[in-house]
Amino acid sequence: MDFSPNDTQSLVQQTARDYAQKTILPQAAAIDRDERFPADLLKGLADLGLMAVNVPAALGGAEAGVVAYSLAMTEIARTCASTAVTMAVTNMVGEVIARFGTKAQAERHCPKLADGTYAAGAFALSEPGAGSDAGAMRTTARKIDGGWVIDGQKMWITSGAHAGVMVVWARTGGPGTGGISCFLVEKGQKGLIIGHHEDKMGLRGSNTVSLTFDGCEVPDDALLGEVNGGFKIAMMALDGGRIGISSQAIGIATAALDEAIAYAKDRKQFDKPLADFQAIQWMIADSKTELDASRLLCLRAASMKERGVPFSKEASMSKVFSSEAAVRICNRAVQVLGGYGYTREFAAERHLRDVRVTTIYEGTSQVQKIVIARSVLK
Repeated sequence: MDFSPNDTQSLVQQTARDYAQKTILPQAAAIDRDERFPADLLKGLADLGLMAVNVPAALGGAEAGVVAYSLAMTEIARTCASTAVTMAVTNMVGEVIARFGTKAQAERHCPKLADGTYAAGAFALSEPGAGSDAGAMRTTARKIDGGWVIDGQKMWITSGAHAGVMVVWARTGGPGTGGISCFLVEKGQKGLIIGHHEDKMGLRGSNTVSLTFDGCEVPDDALLGEVNGGFKIAMMALDGGRIGISSQAIGIATAALDEAIAYAKDRKQFDKPLADFQAIQWMIADSKTELDASRLLCLRAASMKERGVPFSKEASMSKVFSSEAAVRICNRAVQVLGGYGYTREFAAERHLRDVRVTTIYEGTSQVQKIVIARSVLK
């Protein structure tokens, strides 16, 4: 089997790598330290076609496919995970609108997500009491003449303070997942209140806020898809999103392993490089093996999505394995660097802080196992 990327995929990957290494990497530590939302870097990504990689060209996207998107995401995450997660969510929002929106909705929002007119897109599903259990959602949308009124609260919304458009889920019917609908809410909508920025362990350059909808009135054409059909949209979006987070975890882990290898070759103890010690060699070997396995699982899921075949199980397998392996790889990198790994003089500690959330968002590791088991056992 040939796992080599095709010409388009290679071009997208190289474009992302060049921009990441030359432009993003020199700013990554400061973005983390200062908790700076990297609006300038995101506009640069948009100019390169990387904010809508799998969105049709007719809507302003690159139309390069899911594999190309995965490869690009990995390259950006190798340098700055905060920038990468904003790119991931924006790409996901563009795909959701392109797939489930009306022609008018897609033409209104997708080009602005693609070209950087919108600094980002946001995905507003989670709530204070409804994380993994979306069926427990309490935000409501009430029908009125000419539109809907949304009331409720969302939590942990990536880019919520900067997004030009948000995909928002609210209850329009009875209890459970069957009574949930999806809406497009634009920045500055009356009744939309942006909460405080969360003080996070990692991804400190990524904006994460709560959202309050207090009588937020949106027009009829803000409804995305069918009434009470929103849960299906969320689940299909999350399946694709898990490929993005797998790719992000792989990128962070790649950077951590690269740093551990370079340090092990340079640092000497007992008159020889750390790389000569079997204890270090085994940590490097374990990390490289897990990293390559993660890449293959992720590329399989990306390829399946691109070919239009069911990929939910494979996306969950990729996400749970890649994220959990990436945490181990980053933890080993800190161990290889020893005391230096615990300081901000090296990037290893940032990688460990950044990677930890990949086992949580877009569905926790435990939720991925539920998805996998259901598919295997049904």
